[in-house]
Amino acid sequence: MKKRTLNRITAILAAAIVLCLAAALSGCGSDSSIDGNTLVYGSGDYTAINPALYEHGEINLLLFAGLTAHDEDNNVVPGLAESWTFDESTNTYKFTLREGLTFHDGQPLTAVDVKFTIEAIMNPENGSENASNFEDVKAVTVIDDTHVDIQLDAPDVAMLDYLTIGILPEHLLQGQDMTTADFNQNPVGAGPYKLTAWEMGQSITMEKFDDYYQGAPKIDKVIFKIVEDTDARALQLESGELNFAQITPKAEKNFAGKDGFKVYSMTTADYRGIMYNFNNDLWKNNRELPVALSYAIDREAIIDSVLLGHGQSAYSPLQAGPYNNENIQKYDYDPEKAEQLLKEAGWTRGEDGIYAKNGQKLEFTINCSQGDQVRIDMANICAQNLGDIGVKVTVASPAEIDWEGQEAFLIGWGSPFDPDDHTYKVFGTGKGANYSGYSNSKVDELLEKARRLENPEDRKPLYAEFQEELAEDPAYTFIAYIDAIYAGASNITGITEDTVLGHHGVGIFWNINEWEITE
Repeated sequence: MKKRTLNRITAILAAAIVLCLAAALSGCGSDSSIDGNTLVYGSGDYTAINPALYEHGEINLLLFAGLTAHDEDNNVVPGLAESWTFDESTNTYKFTLREGLTFHDGQPLTAVDVKFTIEAIMNPENGSENASNFEDVKAVTVIDDTHVDIQLDAPDVAMLDYLTIGILPEHLLQGQDMTTADFNQNPVGAGPYKLTAWEMGQSITMEKFDDYYQGAPKIDKVIFKIVEDTDARALQLESGELNFAQITPKAEKNFAGKDGFKVYSMTTADYRGIMYNFNNDLWKNNRELPVALSYAIDREAIIDSVLLGHGQSAYSPLQAGPYNNENIQKYDYDPEKAEQLLKEAGWTRGEDGIYAKNGQKLEFTINCSQGDQVRIDMANICAQNLGDIGVKVTVASPAEIDWEGQEAFLIGWGSPFDPDDHTYKVFGTGKGANYSGYSNSKVDELLEKARRLENPEDRKPLYAEFQEELAEDPAYTFIAYIDAIYAGASNITGITEDTVLGHHGVGIFWNINEWEITE
């Protein structure tokens, strides 16, 4: 698996926190107040922006547009394509693009760009995180500027969901190494906003795109201010340096009911869990461990103390949607059961209180992303729970994540869309987002069959069985589904509070072109 890194600038963040505290205490936060029709959002950092390569990126919804889109209820609706048909005899989608589409640089967006984008995703040399979503594509044929056919090897009901991915401009990327292209730091799309400035590690500035296919956005400018640390975001929101941000449950009390602010607690399909790295000998040689350790986690304590009630206990990657199977093993908190299973598998507790087997102590590290205090707090409670049953666990937040070499990670996934999304590519053997090295032939078979069927009633039994198999042979210890809590200035309107968001809270900007900042 290709090594991926999460770049963090801890020294800058620490300085930012100090400055924010100083501003708050001195009352000089108004010096950085936001002027005009501008949304300043507290964002995570970016080193490259390219929807064909990198899935993680809420900024993609602002800069890019896809053939299809999602509406408020996460249904697939027309995007750059005004219509389409499906030829069952050849498994071919036939798309008609809107007339007069252009990229931010004024160049026309045509069927040629659609073909280029999909083929770039499928090119193994590009190492796209989204490649698994398009592996059924057999051919992309340009008919003319506004008509393109996408032929599949077999039916794939999730394809219309995946075609929401942003279309890239061939004229700026043709013949380049897409992974190192300058485009990734100077992205040009056809979304509601166009990039005008990018200060690395500081901010990304975007201005409205007047020729956006749905009409010019109502907010003139959007700035993604890079504030990795979640506590610092809350401070900067209070001081007026931001006017919109995702905040932690602990910070919510600072904004709920406060004059000038509005809080949005939004349902998500976003779960957290301990991802075991099966490339590591501890998990590879002791497949009983994920089952035993899953009994040791007090999920309700985590929901109460970390999420402050903004979440629910998790047992499956699909429980937030209509394909949920409630009749599976949920691993309710039972530390005695956890120890019983360890002993039955040959683990014995030493004088130091730590279990060991064949000379190997039961100890490992759970890595977390830097700046994500919610995950860090979750991991620390998990470490305490596991310590209570004789497992030595360390929590770390390294500057770079070695996905192949690490032992475990506090993972976050989830999709409010088709059940194929974030299951096939996360749990399928060798797929693009299977960072755990998990492999289960039964899981592979069920996920493969389920994506071929269109009727939900035919798919449900397959996804139900998939969840049963995953519960019996866990890739993760599921912990909790979390609500996404956003806070912003009360004069920001247009946010659809009932939209179910995806992992990391992604999706709130689905209709950013309709948001307004009123006087």
